[in-house]
Amino acid sequence: MLIVLTPLGFYTKIYQGPGQDWVNFSFCDSLYEIFWCLVFSLFIPRMRLIWITGAVFVLTSILEFMQLWRPPILQAIRGTLLGRTLIGNDFVWTDFFYYFVGCVAGFYILKAIDRKKPD
Repeated sequence: MLIVLTPLGFYTKIYQGPGQDWVNFSFCDSLYEIFWCLVFSLFIPRMRLIWITGAVFVLTSILEFMQLWRPPILQAIRGTLLGRTLIGNDFVWTDFFYYFVGCVAGFYILKAIDRKKPD
C-alpha cells in the first residue's frame, strides 16, 4: 500500500485539473494521515490500532499548529516540495477534519490488513 500511496500523495500536491484546490490542500491531508498510520504500524507492529491512529492525529495536529511558527529554518524547509509535503506550509483549521477522516480511514485499512491486531 505504501508503494501506491506515497507517489499518489506527492501527486496530489502537484495535481492540476478539476477540484485542484481541494485535491492540493485538503484531500492530500487524508492521504498523509493514512500514510503515517501505515508507517507507524510497520515500525510499531504491536501497538493497538486505536493508539496508532490517535498518535498520528495528535502528532500531525501539532505539526499543523507549528505552521503558525515561521523561523527561517522552517521557512527554508517549507520552500521545498518535500518540506511542504512533510511539515506543511500554512495553518488551516479545516485540515483537522481531513486529518480525522484520514485517521479513520487508516484505522479501517490497518484493521483490514491485520484482522488479528487488537483495535
